[in-house]
Formats: sequence, structure tokens, C-alpha cells
Amino acid sequence: MGTVATTRMSSKGQVVIPEEVRKRLNLKAGAQFVVVAENDVVILKAISPPPLQEFDDLIAKARREAKTAGLKQADIQEAIAKARGRK
Repeated sequence: MGTVATTRMSSKGQVVIPEEVRKRLNLKAGAQFVVVAENDVVILKAISPPPLQEFDDLIAKARREAKTAGLKQADIQEAIAKARGRK
């Protein structure tokens, strides 16, 4: 089992994550979390952005697929405008 510690909630609903847990998980100020609640259990799951390389790989794959499908830049711009309700 991981690190176990106790904390309290402030009158503003703020909860301090104990230092030993922050260090163990390398959590820094501004870290974001998903909060899941079920009955009397609250789970905080740290959200970490994917590496930029994953975005580069995804964009490269999307471009290959678009080229294979015969899509043109104008087709994509038109689809975006339509989705935004501009056409």
C-alpha cells in the first residue's frame, strides 16, 4: 500500500495534501486533479498532460489519414466552420 496520512478540510473546502505525499508523487503547486466521490470515499487523481511527442505523433497520423482519404485543407476549414455553426 502507498503512503497513508491524514488531513483536514478547511471551512472553504480546501484540503492540504500532506508534504510526504506531495514529495512521493512529485506534486507541485498548480497540479490539477480529477475528483471522484462514492459514498464516503473521495479519490483525487492527478492529471498530467501527455508528452508533446504524443501530440506530434497524433498530428502526423491525422495528416496521413486525411491524405489517404483525399481531404484538402479547404475541406477541413469548411467542416470546422460547419461544426461551429458558421455555415
